[in-house]
Amino acid sequence: MFPYVLPNMTCRKHAQPSLWDGLLTAEVADLWEPWMRQVDQLLDDDELLDSVYEAQGKRRPQSRRRGRPQTPAEVVLRMLLLKHIRNWSYETLEREVRANLVYRGFCRLGLAKVPDAKTMVRQGQALGPEVIAALHQRLVELARQKRIVQGRKLRVDTTVVETNIHSPTDSSLLGDGARVLTRMIKKIAAAKKGGLQRKIRDRMRSVQRRVLEVALAARRKGPIGEKRKEKAYRRLLRVTRQVLNQAQRVRREISNQGGGLKALGQQLGVMTDRVKQVMRQTRARILRGETHHPDKLVSVFEPHTEIIRKGKASRPTEFGKMVKIQEAENQIITSYEVFAERPSDSELLVPAVEAHEKCFGHVPRMVAADGGFYSQANEQAVQQKGVKWVSVPNRHTRSEPRRQLQKKRWFKKGQRWRCGCEGRISVLKRRHGLNRSRYRGQEGIERWVGLGVIADNLMSMGRVMARAAG
Repeated sequence: MFPYVLPNMTCRKHAQPSLWDGLLTAEVADLWEPWMRQVDQLLDDDELLDSVYEAQGKRRPQSRRRGRPQTPAEVVLRMLLLKHIRNWSYETLEREVRANLVYRGFCRLGLAKVPDAKTMVRQGQALGPEVIAALHQRLVELARQKRIVQGRKLRVDTTVVETNIHSPTDSSLLGDGARVLTRMIKKIAAAKKGGLQRKIRDRMRSVQRRVLEVALAARRKGPIGEKRKEKAYRRLLRVTRQVLNQAQRVRREISNQGGGLKALGQQLGVMTDRVKQVMRQTRARILRGETHHPDKLVSVFEPHTEIIRKGKASRPTEFGKMVKIQEAENQIITSYEVFAERPSDSELLVPAVEAHEKCFGHVPRMVAADGGFYSQANEQAVQQKGVKWVSVPNRHTRSEPRRQLQKKRWFKKGQRWRCGCEGRISVLKRRHGLNRSRYRGQEGIERWVGLGVIADNLMSMGRVMARAAG
Protein backbone atom coordinates (compact mmCIF):
# COMPACT_ATOMS: atom_id res chain seq x y z
CA MET A 1 0.00 0.00 0.00
CA PHE A 2 1.43 3.38 -1.03
CA PRO A 3 1.97 5.93 1.76
CA TYR A 4 -0.24 9.04 1.73
CA VAL A 5 1.65 12.17 0.75
CA LEU A 6 0.31 15.49 2.04
CA PRO A 7 -0.18 18.03 -0.77
CA ASN A 8 1.91 21.20 -0.82
CA MET A 9 -0.39 24.14 -0.03
CA THR A 10 2.10 26.71 -1.35
CA CYS A 11 3.58 26.89 -4.84
CA ARG A 12 5.79 29.18 -6.86
CA LYS A 13 3.86 29.31 -10.12
CA HIS A 14 0.61 28.24 -11.72
CA ALA A 15 0.52 25.01 -13.71
CA GLN A 16 1.49 25.02 -17.38
CA PRO A 17 -0.73 27.50 -19.29
CA SER A 18 -3.47 26.11 -21.51
CA LEU A 19 -3.88 26.64 -25.26
CA TRP A 20 -6.46 29.36 -24.64
CA ASP A 21 -4.04 31.23 -22.38
CA GLY A 22 -1.49 31.28 -25.19
CA LEU A 23 -4.03 32.55 -27.72
CA LEU A 24 -5.16 35.38 -25.43
CA THR A 25 -1.56 36.36 -24.69
CA ALA A 26 -0.75 36.56 -28.40
CA GLU A 27 -3.91 38.61 -29.04
CA VAL A 28 -2.89 41.45 -26.66
CA ALA A 29 0.90 41.21 -27.12
CA ASP A 30 1.12 44.55 -28.95
CA LEU A 31 -0.76 46.37 -26.15
CA TRP A 32 2.00 45.94 -23.56
CA GLU A 33 3.97 49.05 -22.60
CA PRO A 34 7.67 48.73 -23.53
CA TRP A 35 8.92 48.97 -19.93
CA MET A 36 6.37 46.36 -18.84
CA ARG A 37 7.82 43.79 -21.26
CA GLN A 38 11.27 44.23 -19.73
CA VAL A 39 9.94 44.10 -16.16
CA ASP A 40 8.04 40.93 -17.03
CA GLN A 41 11.38 39.26 -17.81
CA LEU A 42 13.08 40.72 -14.72
CA LEU A 43 10.44 39.26 -12.40
CA ASP A 44 11.15 35.73 -13.66
CA ASP A 45 14.18 35.67 -11.36
CA ASP A 46 14.16 32.60 -9.10
CA GLU A 47 15.56 34.43 -6.06
CA LEU A 48 12.69 36.92 -6.12
CA LEU A 49 10.14 34.12 -6.24
CA ASP A 50 11.93 32.15 -3.53
CA SER A 51 11.74 35.10 -1.12
CA VAL A 52 7.96 35.33 -1.54
CA TYR A 53 7.53 31.55 -1.46
CA GLU A 54 9.44 31.20 1.82
CA ALA A 55 7.43 34.04 3.40
CA GLN A 56 4.16 32.36 2.41
CA GLY A 57 5.25 29.16 4.10
CA LYS A 58 5.78 31.01 7.41
CA ARG A 59 2.28 32.45 7.74
CA ARG A 60 1.22 29.53 9.94
CA PRO A 61 3.16 26.58 11.42
CA GLN A 62 1.60 24.16 8.90
CA SER A 63 1.11 26.51 5.94
CA ARG A 64 3.13 24.23 3.69
CA ARG A 65 0.92 21.18 4.23
CA ARG A 66 -2.49 22.21 5.55
CA GLY A 67 -5.31 24.50 4.56
CA ARG A 68 -6.45 25.62 1.15
CA PRO A 69 -3.90 26.10 -1.65
CA GLN A 70 -2.42 29.60 -1.46
CA THR A 71 -2.06 32.01 -4.33
CA PRO A 72 1.19 31.17 -6.20
CA ALA A 73 4.20 33.26 -5.16
CA GLU A 74 4.65 34.55 -8.71
CA VAL A 75 1.10 35.94 -8.80
CA VAL A 76 1.40 37.52 -5.34
CA LEU A 77 4.66 39.26 -6.24
CA ARG A 78 3.43 40.65 -9.55
CA MET A 79 0.04 41.78 -8.25
CA LEU A 80 1.57 43.57 -5.25
CA LEU A 81 4.09 45.35 -7.46
CA LEU A 82 1.38 46.28 -9.99
CA LYS A 83 -0.67 47.73 -7.13
CA HIS A 84 2.17 50.03 -6.11
CA ILE A 85 3.24 50.81 -9.67
CA ARG A 86 -0.26 52.15 -10.35
CA ASN A 87 -0.91 53.34 -6.77
CA TRP A 88 -4.19 51.42 -6.54
CA SER A 89 -6.15 50.15 -3.59
CA TYR A 90 -6.61 46.40 -3.20
CA GLU A 91 -10.20 46.69 -4.46
CA THR A 92 -9.09 48.60 -7.56
CA LEU A 93 -6.30 46.07 -8.13
CA GLU A 94 -8.78 43.19 -8.14
CA ARG A 95 -11.18 44.99 -10.50
CA GLU A 96 -8.52 46.13 -12.97
CA VAL A 97 -6.75 42.77 -13.20
CA ARG A 98 -10.04 40.93 -13.69
CA ALA A 99 -11.06 43.25 -16.52
CA ASN A 100 -7.73 43.74 -18.34
CA LEU A 101 -6.03 41.01 -20.38
CA VAL A 102 -2.68 42.84 -20.34
CA TYR A 103 -2.66 42.90 -16.54
CA ARG A 104 -3.73 39.25 -16.45
CA GLY A 105 -0.76 38.38 -18.63
CA PHE A 106 1.64 40.50 -16.57
CA CYS A 107 0.44 38.85 -13.33
CA ARG A 108 0.71 35.37 -14.96
CA LEU A 109 -2.95 34.60 -14.33
CA GLY A 110 -4.25 33.80 -17.79
CA LEU A 111 -7.80 32.46 -17.39
CA ALA A 112 -7.31 31.57 -13.71
CA LYS A 113 -9.37 33.20 -10.97
CA VAL A 114 -8.06 36.56 -9.77
CA PRO A 115 -7.38 36.64 -5.99
CA ASP A 116 -9.86 38.90 -4.24
CA ALA A 117 -8.91 42.02 -2.29
CA LYS A 118 -9.00 40.35 1.15
CA THR A 119 -6.76 37.54 -0.03
CA MET A 120 -4.22 40.02 -1.37
CA VAL A 121 -4.29 41.94 1.92
CA ARG A 122 -3.34 38.78 3.82
CA GLN A 123 -0.73 37.77 1.27
CA GLY A 124 0.78 41.25 1.38
CA GLN A 125 0.98 41.20 5.17
CA ALA A 126 2.90 37.90 4.96
CA LEU A 127 5.71 39.81 3.23
CA GLY A 128 7.25 41.67 6.16
CA PRO A 129 9.75 44.55 5.95
CA GLU A 130 12.68 42.10 5.85
CA VAL A 131 11.26 40.29 2.82
CA ILE A 132 10.59 43.60 1.04
CA ALA A 133 14.15 44.74 1.76
CA ALA A 134 15.50 41.44 0.37
CA LEU A 135 13.44 41.91 -2.82
CA HIS A 136 14.86 45.43 -3.21
CA GLN A 137 18.44 44.26 -2.73
CA ARG A 138 17.97 41.55 -5.34
CA LEU A 139 16.57 44.04 -7.87
CA VAL A 140 19.55 46.36 -7.31
CA GLU A 141 21.83 43.37 -7.87
CA LEU A 142 20.01 42.61 -11.14
CA ALA A 143 20.47 46.25 -12.17
CA ARG A 144 24.21 45.88 -11.57
CA GLN A 145 24.38 42.66 -13.57
CA LYS A 146 22.61 44.29 -16.51
CA ARG A 147 24.93 47.33 -16.33
CA ILE A 148 22.06 49.69 -15.61
CA VAL A 149 23.89 51.09 -12.60
CA GLN A 150 27.63 51.05 -11.77
CA GLY A 151 27.66 52.99 -8.51
CA ARG A 152 29.97 55.78 -9.67
CA LYS A 153 27.76 58.53 -8.23
CA LEU A 154 25.62 58.86 -5.13
CA ARG A 155 22.99 61.39 -4.17
CA VAL A 156 20.99 61.26 -0.94
CA ASP A 157 18.05 63.13 0.55
CA THR A 158 15.37 62.69 3.20
CA THR A 159 11.62 63.16 3.16
CA VAL A 160 8.59 62.52 5.36
CA VAL A 161 6.02 59.82 4.66
CA GLU A 162 2.91 60.69 6.62
CA THR A 163 0.82 58.15 8.48
CA ASN A 164 -2.86 57.81 7.65
CA ILE A 165 -4.25 60.06 10.40
CA HIS A 166 -6.30 63.25 10.58
CA SER A 167 -4.73 66.50 11.73
CA PRO A 168 -4.42 65.97 15.49
CA THR A 169 -5.95 68.24 18.12
CA ASP A 170 -6.39 67.51 21.81
CA SER A 171 -10.18 67.48 21.53
CA SER A 172 -10.21 65.15 18.50
CA LEU A 173 -7.80 62.75 20.21
CA LEU A 174 -10.00 62.63 23.32
CA GLY A 175 -13.05 62.07 21.13
CA ASP A 176 -11.30 59.26 19.22
CA GLY A 177 -10.20 57.58 22.45
CA ALA A 178 -13.65 57.73 24.03
CA ARG A 179 -15.28 56.39 20.86
CA VAL A 180 -12.90 53.43 20.58
CA LEU A 181 -13.21 52.56 24.28
CA THR A 182 -17.01 52.64 24.05
CA ARG A 183 -16.99 50.44 20.96
CA MET A 184 -14.67 47.90 22.59
CA ILE A 185 -16.76 47.80 25.79
CA LYS A 186 -19.90 47.03 23.76
CA LYS A 187 -18.05 44.30 21.90
CA ILE A 188 -16.93 42.71 25.17
CA ALA A 189 -20.45 42.93 26.60
CA ALA A 190 -21.83 41.12 23.55
CA ALA A 191 -19.13 38.43 23.69
CA LYS A 192 -19.34 37.70 27.45
CA LYS A 193 -21.73 34.92 28.31
CA GLY A 194 -24.46 36.31 30.56
CA GLY A 195 -23.34 39.89 29.95
CA LEU A 196 -21.44 42.23 32.23
CA GLN A 197 -22.26 42.69 35.90
CA ARG A 198 -22.95 46.41 35.59
CA LYS A 199 -24.97 48.07 32.87
CA ILE A 200 -22.94 49.85 30.20
CA ARG A 201 -23.58 53.55 29.74
CA ASP A 202 -22.94 55.07 26.33
CA ARG A 203 -21.59 58.61 26.83
CA MET A 204 -20.68 59.27 23.20
CA ARG A 205 -23.45 61.85 22.79
CA SER A 206 -21.97 63.89 25.65
CA VAL A 207 -18.46 63.45 24.24
CA GLN A 208 -19.51 64.73 20.82
CA ARG A 209 -21.20 67.77 22.39
CA ARG A 210 -18.10 68.60 24.40
CA VAL A 211 -15.87 68.27 21.30
CA LEU A 212 -18.20 70.66 19.46
CA GLU A 213 -18.07 73.09 22.40
CA VAL A 214 -14.26 73.13 22.19
CA ALA A 215 -14.38 73.81 18.44
CA LEU A 216 -16.85 76.71 18.88
CA ALA A 217 -14.89 78.19 21.79
CA ALA A 218 -11.65 78.08 19.75
CA ARG A 219 -13.19 80.49 17.22
CA ARG A 220 -13.44 83.20 19.87
CA LYS A 221 -10.14 85.03 20.27
CA GLY A 222 -8.78 86.88 23.28
CA PRO A 223 -9.08 86.19 27.03
CA ILE A 224 -12.81 85.44 26.87
CA GLY A 225 -12.27 82.80 24.18
CA GLU A 226 -9.42 81.21 26.15
CA LYS A 227 -11.59 80.95 29.26
CA ARG A 228 -14.43 79.38 27.28
CA LYS A 229 -12.05 76.92 25.67
CA GLU A 230 -10.53 75.93 29.01
CA LYS A 231 -14.00 75.39 30.49
CA ALA A 232 -15.03 73.25 27.49
CA TYR A 233 -11.86 71.19 27.78
CA ARG A 234 -12.49 70.58 31.48
CA ARG A 235 -15.94 69.20 30.62
CA LEU A 236 -14.52 67.04 27.86
CA LEU A 237 -11.82 65.68 30.18
CA ARG A 238 -14.41 64.85 32.82
CA VAL A 239 -16.59 62.88 30.39
CA THR A 240 -13.54 61.09 28.96
CA ARG A 241 -12.47 60.15 32.49
CA GLN A 242 -15.90 58.61 33.08
CA VAL A 243 -15.56 56.54 29.89
CA LEU A 244 -12.04 55.52 30.94
CA ASN A 245 -13.19 54.45 34.43
CA GLN A 246 -15.92 52.32 32.88
CA ALA A 247 -13.36 50.67 30.59
CA GLN A 248 -11.09 49.88 33.53
CA ARG A 249 -13.99 48.28 35.45
CA VAL A 250 -14.82 46.10 32.46
CA ARG A 251 -11.17 45.10 32.08
CA ARG A 252 -10.96 44.05 35.73
CA GLU A 253 -14.17 42.05 35.37
CA ILE A 254 -12.86 39.97 32.45
CA SER A 255 -9.27 39.70 33.72
CA ASN A 256 -9.73 35.99 34.54
CA GLN A 257 -11.48 35.12 31.29
CA GLY A 258 -9.82 33.20 28.48
CA GLY A 259 -10.23 32.77 24.74
CA GLY A 260 -11.53 35.71 22.74
CA LEU A 261 -12.32 37.78 25.84
CA LYS A 262 -8.69 37.64 26.91
CA ALA A 263 -7.58 39.11 23.57
CA LEU A 264 -10.27 41.80 23.78
CA GLY A 265 -9.14 42.63 27.31
CA GLN A 266 -5.55 43.07 26.13
CA GLN A 267 -6.68 45.38 23.33
CA LEU A 268 -8.77 47.35 25.83
CA GLY A 269 -5.74 47.69 28.11
CA VAL A 270 -3.58 49.05 25.27
CA MET A 271 -6.22 51.62 24.33
CA THR A 272 -6.80 52.74 27.95
CA ASP A 273 -3.07 53.44 28.30
CA ARG A 274 -3.15 55.58 25.14
CA VAL A 275 -6.21 57.52 26.31
CA LYS A 276 -4.49 58.18 29.65
CA GLN A 277 -1.50 59.58 27.77
CA VAL A 278 -3.78 61.86 25.72
CA MET A 279 -5.47 63.10 28.89
CA ARG A 280 -2.12 63.85 30.55
CA GLN A 281 -0.80 65.84 27.61
CA THR A 282 -4.13 67.70 27.26
CA ARG A 283 -4.07 68.77 30.91
CA ALA A 284 -0.43 69.85 30.55
CA ARG A 285 -1.11 72.02 27.48
CA ILE A 286 -4.56 73.45 28.26
CA LEU A 287 -4.44 73.81 32.04
CA ARG A 288 -0.71 74.37 32.68
CA GLY A 289 0.46 75.83 29.35
CA GLU A 290 3.17 73.17 28.78
CA THR A 291 3.49 72.81 25.00
CA HIS A 292 6.52 70.46 25.03
CA HIS A 293 5.16 67.34 26.67
CA PRO A 294 7.44 64.24 26.56
CA ASP A 295 6.35 61.29 24.39
CA LYS A 296 3.53 63.28 22.86
CA LEU A 297 0.86 61.12 21.24
CA VAL A 298 -0.72 62.47 18.04
CA SER A 299 -2.89 59.44 17.18
CA VAL A 300 -4.47 56.67 19.23
CA PHE A 301 -4.47 54.48 16.10
CA GLU A 302 -0.89 55.14 14.89
CA PRO A 303 1.04 55.80 18.14
CA HIS A 304 4.42 55.60 16.39
CA THR A 305 3.67 58.83 14.45
CA GLU A 306 6.22 61.62 14.98
CA ILE A 307 5.85 65.38 14.69
CA ILE A 308 8.39 66.47 12.06
CA ARG A 309 9.18 70.04 11.02
CA LYS A 310 11.40 70.35 7.94
CA GLY A 311 10.91 74.06 7.29
CA LYS A 312 8.54 73.78 4.33
CA ALA A 313 6.51 76.92 3.70
CA SER A 314 3.55 74.99 2.31
CA ARG A 315 3.51 72.36 5.08
CA PRO A 316 5.56 73.42 8.12
CA THR A 317 4.48 70.46 10.29
CA GLU A 318 4.13 66.87 9.09
CA PHE A 319 2.99 63.78 10.99
CA GLY A 320 4.70 60.54 10.03
CA LYS A 321 8.18 59.04 9.71
CA MET A 322 11.39 60.30 8.15
CA VAL A 323 12.67 58.28 5.20
CA LYS A 324 16.13 58.35 3.61
CA ILE A 325 16.38 57.83 -0.16
CA GLN A 326 19.73 57.42 -1.95
CA GLU A 327 20.24 56.99 -5.68
CA ALA A 328 22.89 56.12 -8.22
CA GLU A 329 22.87 56.42 -12.01
CA ASN A 330 19.71 56.09 -14.13
CA GLN A 331 17.51 57.09 -11.18
CA ILE A 332 17.95 53.72 -9.47
CA ILE A 333 17.27 53.89 -5.72
CA THR A 334 20.00 51.75 -4.21
CA SER A 335 19.03 52.12 -0.55
CA TYR A 336 16.16 53.38 1.58
CA GLU A 337 15.50 53.47 5.31
CA VAL A 338 12.50 54.32 7.48
CA PHE A 339 13.68 55.69 10.82
CA ALA A 340 11.90 54.75 14.04
CA GLU A 341 13.13 58.06 15.52
CA ARG A 342 14.03 61.06 13.42
CA PRO A 343 17.81 61.63 13.17
CA SER A 344 19.58 64.76 12.01
CA ASP A 345 20.44 64.84 8.31
CA SER A 346 24.08 65.48 9.20
CA GLU A 347 24.23 62.01 10.81
CA LEU A 348 23.28 60.24 7.58
CA LEU A 349 25.99 61.11 5.05
CA VAL A 350 28.66 58.66 6.21
CA PRO A 351 26.17 55.76 6.69
CA ALA A 352 24.86 56.44 3.16
CA VAL A 353 28.37 56.05 1.71
CA GLU A 354 28.88 52.88 3.76
CA ALA A 355 25.59 51.44 2.46
CA HIS A 356 26.69 52.28 -1.09
CA GLU A 357 30.04 50.56 -0.55
CA LYS A 358 28.30 47.48 0.86
CA CYS A 359 26.02 47.33 -2.19
CA PHE A 360 28.64 47.90 -4.93
CA GLY A 361 31.89 46.85 -3.29
CA HIS A 362 33.42 50.32 -3.75
CA VAL A 363 32.73 53.90 -2.75
CA PRO A 364 31.31 56.34 -5.33
CA ARG A 365 33.50 58.85 -7.10
CA MET A 366 31.09 61.66 -6.29
CA VAL A 367 28.66 62.24 -3.42
CA ALA A 368 26.01 64.96 -3.66
CA ALA A 369 23.58 66.14 -0.97
CA ASP A 370 22.01 69.36 0.27
CA GLY A 371 23.39 71.62 3.00
CA GLY A 372 21.59 69.76 5.78
CA PHE A 373 24.04 66.86 5.38
CA TYR A 374 27.15 69.04 5.73
CA SER A 375 29.66 68.98 8.54
CA GLN A 376 33.42 69.25 8.32
CA ALA A 377 33.78 65.88 10.07
CA ASN A 378 31.42 64.26 7.54
CA GLU A 379 33.32 65.67 4.58
CA GLN A 380 36.68 64.50 5.93
CA ALA A 381 35.34 61.02 6.82
CA VAL A 382 33.87 60.55 3.34
CA GLN A 383 37.09 61.72 1.66
CA GLN A 384 39.14 59.33 3.80
CA LYS A 385 36.97 56.48 2.51
CA GLY A 386 38.10 57.33 -1.01
CA VAL A 387 35.37 59.63 -2.38
CA LYS A 388 37.02 62.06 -4.82
CA TRP A 389 34.32 64.73 -5.12
CA VAL A 390 32.06 65.70 -2.20
CA SER A 391 29.41 68.15 -3.40
CA VAL A 392 27.73 69.09 -0.10
CA PRO A 393 27.43 72.87 0.40
CA ASN A 394 28.17 74.71 3.63
CA ARG A 395 25.54 77.44 3.50
CA HIS A 396 26.81 79.34 6.53
CA THR A 397 30.50 79.49 5.68
CA ARG A 398 32.49 82.72 5.95
CA SER A 399 35.68 81.19 4.65
CA GLU A 400 36.74 82.57 1.29
CA PRO A 401 38.53 79.32 0.20
CA ARG A 402 35.34 77.40 0.95
CA ARG A 403 33.28 79.82 -1.10
CA GLN A 404 35.67 79.49 -4.00
CA LEU A 405 35.50 75.69 -3.72
CA GLN A 406 31.72 75.77 -3.95
CA LYS A 407 31.96 77.87 -7.14
CA LYS A 408 34.02 75.29 -8.99
CA ARG A 409 32.51 73.58 -12.02
CA TRP A 410 32.54 70.04 -10.58
CA PHE A 411 30.83 71.24 -7.38
CA LYS A 412 28.06 73.02 -9.28
CA LYS A 413 27.65 70.04 -11.58
CA GLY A 414 27.22 67.80 -8.54
CA GLN A 415 24.58 70.13 -7.10
CA ARG A 416 22.67 70.16 -10.37
CA TRP A 417 22.67 66.38 -10.35
CA ARG A 418 21.61 66.38 -6.69
CA CYS A 419 18.40 68.24 -7.58
CA GLY A 420 17.22 65.07 -9.31
CA CYS A 421 16.83 63.43 -5.90
CA GLU A 422 14.10 65.94 -5.04
CA GLY A 423 12.42 65.10 -8.32
CA ARG A 424 12.66 61.39 -7.54
CA ILE A 425 11.02 61.94 -4.15
CA SER A 426 8.26 63.92 -5.86
CA VAL A 427 7.68 61.04 -8.29
CA LEU A 428 7.59 58.54 -5.42
CA LYS A 429 4.91 60.59 -3.70
CA ARG A 430 2.77 61.44 -6.73
CA ARG A 431 3.03 58.22 -8.73
CA HIS A 432 3.56 55.57 -6.06
CA GLY A 433 1.73 57.04 -3.06
CA LEU A 434 4.63 57.73 -0.70
CA ASN A 435 3.01 60.97 0.43
CA ARG A 436 0.89 58.93 2.89
CA SER A 437 1.20 55.34 4.07
CA ARG A 438 -2.01 53.29 3.89
CA TYR A 439 -0.53 50.38 5.85
CA ARG A 440 -0.75 50.41 9.64
CA GLY A 441 2.03 50.42 12.21
CA GLN A 442 5.79 50.84 11.95
CA GLU A 443 6.11 47.62 9.96
CA GLY A 444 3.28 48.76 7.70
CA ILE A 445 4.97 52.02 6.77
CA GLU A 446 8.24 50.15 6.12
CA ARG A 447 6.38 47.78 3.76
CA TRP A 448 4.63 50.70 2.05
CA VAL A 449 7.87 52.60 1.44
CA GLY A 450 9.75 49.49 0.34
CA LEU A 451 7.12 48.44 -2.20
CA GLY A 452 6.89 51.99 -3.55
CA VAL A 453 10.67 52.13 -4.01
CA ILE A 454 10.70 48.74 -5.75
CA ALA A 455 7.86 49.83 -8.04
CA ASP A 456 9.75 52.97 -9.05
CA ASN A 457 12.98 51.02 -9.61
CA LEU A 458 11.17 48.54 -11.84
CA MET A 459 9.81 51.31 -14.04
CA SER A 460 13.23 52.98 -14.28
CA MET A 461 14.98 49.69 -15.07
CA GLY A 462 12.32 48.73 -17.62
CA ARG A 463 12.65 52.02 -19.47
CA VAL A 464 16.45 51.84 -19.59
CA MET A 465 16.33 48.27 -20.88
CA ALA A 466 13.63 49.17 -23.43
CA ARG A 467 15.76 52.01 -24.82
CA ALA A 468 18.78 49.71 -25.03
CA ALA A 469 16.72 47.08 -26.87
CA GLY A 470 15.67 49.70 -29.40
